[in-house]
Amino acid sequence: MQILRIDSATTGENSISRKLTQMLTDHFTAKYPDATLVTRDLAADPLPHIDPITTKAIRTPPETHDEAVAAAFPSQRAVLHEFLASDIVIVGAPMYNFSIPSQLKAWLDRLGVPGVTFRYSEKGPEGLAGGRKVIVASSRGGAYSNEDMAENQESLLATMFGFIGVDDLTFVRVEKAGFGPEAVEQGLAAAREHIAAL
Repeated sequence: MQILRIDSATTGENSISRKLTQMLTDHFTAKYPDATLVTRDLAADPLPHIDPITTKAIRTPPETHDEAVAAAFPSQRAVLHEFLASDIVIVGAPMYNFSIPSQLKAWLDRLGVPGVTFRYSEKGPEGLAGGRKVIVASSRGGAYSNEDMAENQESLLATMFGFIGVDDLTFVRVEKAGFGPEAVEQGLAAAREHIAAL
């Protein structure tokens, strides 16, 4: 078994999503002590945003690659293989300006690969990357779960993971982080209960 932990927050030790990813990591490594843990910190070691070369490396068959694309292919596909090799994926996803951090989007861009994680048929798109559990550690300053405020963070992640076939997706969240320390502590306490039940 492999557990993959992804962090994307840029706020270091003040990050609420990192507190959640640590809680989730502790929970699942205790539950599965023989599991291999793989970590990727997208703030400390960011993936470059995709460009024409990396896009071809990610999305086109190796036999079509020129020299530059072939050189980029191993590092680009390594991100995807890391995801596909994992049984449990923990994704730290704070809300930044109503969406996810751009470095997390760069990671997602390497997961959407035609013929590998999804395909189109006469019935429409079909996800091919099921068979793993994805838990999103979500943190946000306001209150969005009541649907009174628009957001493009959890909804984007649900759409993306659903599109590639992940049907075991859980959000563990702390909301109202901008309301002060008491609200944060209440959110973390609720998150601990949620995580304990996973």
